[in-house]
Amino acid sequence: MNQPRSGERHPSTGSRAQGYVVWTAILASSMVFADGAIVTVAIPQMRESLQASLSEMQWITNAYALTLSAFLLLGGAAGDAYGLRRIFMIGIACFGLTSLWCGLSGSAGMLIAARAFQGIGGALLVPGSLALISAHFPKEARGKAIGTWAAASAIAAALGPILGGWLIDIGPWQAIFWINIPIALLALWLCWQHVPESPAARETAMDWLGGALAVIGLGLLAYGLTAFGEQGGHRGLATGLMLAGAVVLGLFILHERRSHAPMMPIDLFRSSAFANVNMLTLLLYFALSGALFFLPTVLIEAHGYSAAKAGSVFLPFTLVMAVLSRLGGVMADRFGVRMLLTIGPAVTGLSFALLALAVLHGSYWFAVAPVMAAMGLGMGITVAPLSTTVMNAVPDERIGVASGINNAISRVAGLIAVAGLGVVATFGFQHAAAWVSPGMAERFTHATFGTPLPMEVGSAAVEEIYAAAMIGGFAVVALICAAAAIASAWFGYRCSASSGQG
Repeated sequence: MNQPRSGERHPSTGSRAQGYVVWTAILASSMVFADGAIVTVAIPQMRESLQASLSEMQWITNAYALTLSAFLLLGGAAGDAYGLRRIFMIGIACFGLTSLWCGLSGSAGMLIAARAFQGIGGALLVPGSLALISAHFPKEARGKAIGTWAAASAIAAALGPILGGWLIDIGPWQAIFWINIPIALLALWLCWQHVPESPAARETAMDWLGGALAVIGLGLLAYGLTAFGEQGGHRGLATGLMLAGAVVLGLFILHERRSHAPMMPIDLFRSSAFANVNMLTLLLYFALSGALFFLPTVLIEAHGYSAAKAGSVFLPFTLVMAVLSRLGGVMADRFGVRMLLTIGPAVTGLSFALLALAVLHGSYWFAVAPVMAAMGLGMGITVAPLSTTVMNAVPDERIGVASGINNAISRVAGLIAVAGLGVVATFGFQHAAAWVSPGMAERFTHATFGTPLPMEVGSAAVEEIYAAAMIGGFAVVALICAAAAIASAWFGYRCSASSGQG
């Protein structure tokens, strides 16, 4: 008897079961999506509590992004090989347990280690979210289902930074990780009771060598980028590490081309639609991750926002994105994706440029919130068509690995942004401080973004210069992110045009 492939609608999947599939995917993926934003809100308090440097704070984010991005590729393949539901549940359990570990961490080193293992859990569950939806919905209904998933996940993720900021204001920062535990338990129960299993392709092998090369290559690249921006860092060593990372990633691509069971099948990129939509993802999520990593810190340090208020700046973004994501999915099904994948990234890029001015002004209601809503508008009409294009650009039996690749690329983009834009933020920080106080320019040459200025002057003067330096550092980051997002619009036009959708 022939069994359906993992990409096909399961014959026993009725409308009620499909609803459970969507909501289980929402609960699980919302933990991962909210986690990054919650951590950025907690950076100032974690940095003070752990006595951590800027590079250590970057690694608290990057350790998670490194393993998440590298193992997402294996996570997608594992779902195809051993069953989407089984791997999805293992990922949820791992994410919940490592969230507990993060909350119990008492040092920067322990938290970095916990975040690395948390990323592995996320790598197992994230590709399963979209792959399960695609496996249990026919092609003509996927856009609407994915739009529902994106909208509800965005709402859940929007509440995370606000709740996390409130927890930080009233208690220890460790509590921001503990909120994942009840969500993980509920998602596990729903999946166990109500989500049908998709048949596993038992003949599929796991590409462990490819996974190792990806982790080593991305790790060396991220470490080199981070070290390049460290105070007193050795630029020659940092450059060497980046080059070594590039060489290992080159070996990874060579291995994938020759492997009989690659974790990232290179032949998928022969599809122009798939290649271009992933290039769009790389640029757009580089911009999004870079800007949003530094945003809460500059609002807290330069304008005195509380952690809860800084977390609430994500609310206009995610709510607008949530409302429009479902509409974007319906529009993609009805009209194609060319217009959405071109205008959406362009609007998002413009909002990053405006964000530099909004942070300079500092007002929540009259500056920051409207710009964040505009950013949500751009992303809201982009996310569902982007995901739909990824799924429809590959054969049904390869949707698991395709989802893993696209999610991995978005995480790699974030990894590179956080690691690489630290030196950009510090450059802007130092030059803005020197511009505000030219007579003391030499004292700023060893200062880094977010650290107290080495000055022996009155506290009011220090605070004024420090605030201006933080705003200047963020402005440089925001403008680079704007350029990257606008550039991604070109690939949005190309990927939709090449797929024949107009």
